[in-house]
Amino acid sequence: MLQEIEAIFDGTALQLETPLNLAVGTRVRIVVESILPNEQKPKSFLQTAKSLQLQGEPDWSEKVDRCLYREV
Repeated sequence: MLQEIEAIFDGTALQLETPLNLAVGTRVRIVVESILPNEQKPKSFLQTAKSLQLQGEPDWSEKVDRCLYREV
């Protein structure tokens, strides 16, 4: 089974960012590849949308034209 995970090296050990789906005692092979800061995974659409912190009426989707074109 192949799993791709990310971890941070704390100077002594690798600290996993997500848990592994492995039974205790499973032998594994680890290949280490450094990730440069500018090579981080791109944000998902939802992460990007949430980071915009848009504010407006709660029923935007029902009145999208009014909101976009300022129609009354």
